[in-house]
Amino acid sequence: MPAEGPVVEHVRHEGWAELILNQPEKRNALSSELVTALVAAAQEADRDPDVHAMVISGAGRDFCAGYDLRTGGGAGYTAHRADKAGYFADLTRVQTSSRPIRSLLDIRKPMVAKVHGNCLAGGTDLAFVCDIVIAAADAVIGFPPTRDLGSPPVPMWLYHVGPQWAKRLLLTGDCISGADAATIGLVLKAVPRDQLDGEVSGLMKRMSHIDYELLSANKRMLNAGLQLMGAATLLDMAPDFDVRAHLSPSPLRLKAESPANVVDVLKHRRDEYFGRGLARVSEPDEYDERGRLI
Repeated sequence: MPAEGPVVEHVRHEGWAELILNQPEKRNALSSELVTALVAAAQEADRDPDVHAMVISGAGRDFCAGYDLRTGGGAGYTAHRADKAGYFADLTRVQTSSRPIRSLLDIRKPMVAKVHGNCLAGGTDLAFVCDIVIAAADAVIGFPPTRDLGSPPVPMWLYHVGPQWAKRLLLTGDCISGADAATIGLVLKAVPRDQLDGEVSGLMKRMSHIDYELLSANKRMLNAGLQLMGAATLLDMAPDFDVRAHLSPSPLRLKAESPANVVDVLKHRRDEYFGRGLARVSEPDEYDERGRLI
């Protein structure tokens, strides 16, 4: 059943706010409507002098399962034709659709992502523009569309884990657990699912005792370091990389052969060739004869 209430629920606590993606029947997939509402809620909390920091979380069983491909939301599936006109049309579309999530980097107050269930594709774009990510140990985190569609339009992976783990995960589209994500620094910490709410609320209460102007100053200082490391340049270039990836043979073939049910075809193909296993961080991966993770 569809959730009652707004697509983003804005819950006020003493000194902090929680912004809850509230479309559990769609696994909180990022439609244009949902992203627009989230950005508006974050900007409202940013202006509120009684809010010192904010949390982004998801209702239901997932944090966010990605972009809403069925409605064309988010950066979504955009490839149309491999010519100059098609390239510039898709580049404009990706630039426009990824801009709202990127704008969350400009929020002055600290933002924490509380990740449980699936955090996939566009869900990682959203989580990794936050200042801190705390995950359930059994969360599933990854960007499977790098196997057959495109590349992250908001790519912050490199700045969390460095080049080798970023390449290991994005070159295969494999996912890892929340616990392993914490081991490599992709998220700050992973805790048992039943302790996730308490872990995050405890952190938010600590921040609520600090003047938000001071929090904002220290956040700006650290984000300036990211800019010096090239984050702004990479973010500006990312839509071009994403569109070029969308215009490679695999996504164009998918669009031509299965225009009405791309999502179902992708799900079947990924299950067939890649399986549902998770890449492992601290022990050898196990594969079957087709290269699927066990």
